[in-house]
Amino acid sequence: MRITIVGAGIVGIATAHALIDEGHQVTLVDPGGRPGRATDANAGWIAHTDIMPLASPKVWKNLPRWLADPLGPLTVRPGYLPHLAPWLIRFFLASTPKRIEASIAAIRAINTEALPAWQRRLDALDLKRHLRDRGILSVWRSRNAFQDSEKVLARQRAFGISADALSADDIKRLEPALQGVSAGVLYADACHVSDPATLASELMARALDRGATYCAGQVIAIGLRDDAVYLSTEGNLEELQSDRVIIAAGAWSRVLAKDLGDAIPLDTERGYNATFSNGAFNLSRPIMFEGEGFVTTPLDSGDRVGGAVEFAGLNAEPNHRRTDAIVGRLRRFLPHLDPGLPQRRWMGFRPSIPDSLPVIGRARKDERVIYAFGHGHYGLTQAAVTAEMVAVTIAGRPGNVNLKLFSAQRF
Repeated sequence: MRITIVGAGIVGIATAHALIDEGHQVTLVDPGGRPGRATDANAGWIAHTDIMPLASPKVWKNLPRWLADPLGPLTVRPGYLPHLAPWLIRFFLASTPKRIEASIAAIRAINTEALPAWQRRLDALDLKRHLRDRGILSVWRSRNAFQDSEKVLARQRAFGISADALSADDIKRLEPALQGVSAGVLYADACHVSDPATLASELMARALDRGATYCAGQVIAIGLRDDAVYLSTEGNLEELQSDRVIIAAGAWSRVLAKDLGDAIPLDTERGYNATFSNGAFNLSRPIMFEGEGFVTTPLDSGDRVGGAVEFAGLNAEPNHRRTDAIVGRLRRFLPHLDPGLPQRRWMGFRPSIPDSLPVIGRARKDERVIYAFGHGHYGLTQAAVTAEMVAVTIAGRPGNVNLKLFSAQRF
């Protein structure tokens, strides 16, 4: 079939490959160069060991402290609060014990398949070199805070996830540069990629080599007719005609879904990061600083620190005082780091849904349109398995993951 994918981020590109595998003719439509696309500068983690939704006891416990600091791990710009209120209500409702359990089950269902899907995809394209299997380390400043996390660790182990508790001395042997931590957990099976932008670029190049077509443009309307689905792009009088359409436009997907009859509670968590030169952190693996709201990753392109959540929409200018604050908090753990070193600063849009689950499945108005967006912090992690889920949906075959868990109609 002729299939058009709206969005050429990591989810859209991975989906293109899965559809090419099935023999379809694929076109990717994307404006190109749009600032803040999460694919271009995320942390680069394949975080398939995660099981907890954002609406979790850990977040609620830290929320008052975080919100009290305007440059802290989570903030809402005052002028944006009225717009965000419906999302916050759904976030609150997703925090009940029953809803948290449902989210954990769904996250585990998709994340169990996430790394195998990436391994299959990269093996098939001879790109396995982009995976870095050094594990991921979580660290806590306080031993008491670590003990508060033991229930989550027990759940992870019950799911078969390798989670090895470490003492301060153990951490010092693994990461000698790291200071001020009392406990940690090593997820030996977790991994990261060489660089998310580099990986996406190579995947796009391979998709084009395999016959995909790229069309630069912003989709502004979707026409549903008996013979085909028609896409109108800004400034182009000629419509794109398709047998199937995939909406994979990340944080920019909500408007298109609304036109298709689905009111998706999608907002954007604005994340900030800074990338220093290689070796500036002197860390050998990705690290999650629990309760601090940031992570670090040793990428091929440099040492990156990032995180935090800011709700301010798609149009507000970045506030890189938040980036500077993240670097300042990192120096509590890496006192050798010179914040005056050259660095690249970035702000990007995570497409976030209150229950921390992506939207994958058919549109309400027309089953020829399929959604693949809203992955929040897990876009890179879940891109390859999402692509496989989309491909089997189009083919009408059963897949490894229950699509009903991610339906747009769950709202």
